[in-house]
Amino acid sequence: MTSFALEQRIRYEYPAPVTNLRQRLMVLPPARHGGQRRLSSSVVVDGPAKFRTRSSVDRFGNHVVRVTARRVPGWVEFTVNSEVETDDRLPLVGVRPDRRYLAPTPLTAPDTALAAMSAEVGPEPAAICSRVHAAFVYEYGVTGVSTTAREALAGARGVCQDYAHVMLSVCRLAGIPARYVSGHLVGEGGSHAWVEVLRPGRGASWVAEGWDPTHARPTDDRYVTIAVGRDYADVAPLSGTYDGDGTAGTLTVSKRVWRPDRTPQHAVHDGVTAGKHLTPIFEV
Repeated sequence: MTSFALEQRIRYEYPAPVTNLRQRLMVLPPARHGGQRRLSSSVVVDGPAKFRTRSSVDRFGNHVVRVTARRVPGWVEFTVNSEVETDDRLPLVGVRPDRRYLAPTPLTAPDTALAAMSAEVGPEPAAICSRVHAAFVYEYGVTGVSTTAREALAGARGVCQDYAHVMLSVCRLAGIPARYVSGHLVGEGGSHAWVEVLRPGRGASWVAEGWDPTHARPTDDRYVTIAVGRDYADVAPLSGTYDGDGTAGTLTVSKRVWRPDRTPQHAVHDGVTAGKHLTPIFEV
């Protein structure tokens, strides 16, 4: 059994005031996910505006925080803190059968190359995971959030999101229900993505097995699950809109993950965030 603490700072800066801000955050872990248990979690907002917040659970059981503001003069910053306990000796995640995890999506729709890969490896998740891993060279910046499994496989380069989309497509072609997982892998800098294969369980239920095609291995207690869905579009950690007459915002994100009894690991992405005078807006 292992405990992990996570802190993220997410900051948007705008060169001019923006209006009608609507931000969705999918950054809080579920109360329980198999051997993972949430001990505490909070989201904090800061900025020169009056913000409204609302918490809900989406159709896949993910925790969603929505933040709105009529006018934001220059910036908004979110601080996310969570502590989870993981134990891979506990039972697998139970899942209610859901045929949505068998259907292709715009990001996972197959083509002839994906069909050929599925026919080559057959319906064994371990083999699919290894084959997808072998099909890629990991490279940041050559794909984006709208890159499809078809495009990623054709380019043979990408990041964890692309590996996951290709594995999902191949699994579904083989008749294996599978879902996208967004979360964190302790020891890595950014957010991570992997796949849960859904196998028959007791009675009519399914159980979820985690597979990480980026590293060609099953998941273990170093993996912290945040959200699950059919593909990245269902679980994007950050998404939103605002009105600004062409004003382009700048996003910076930093993250620390650590065991409470050890020194924090710090990672910075696209710059460094900072904030003060933070007030909790949501806690679970």
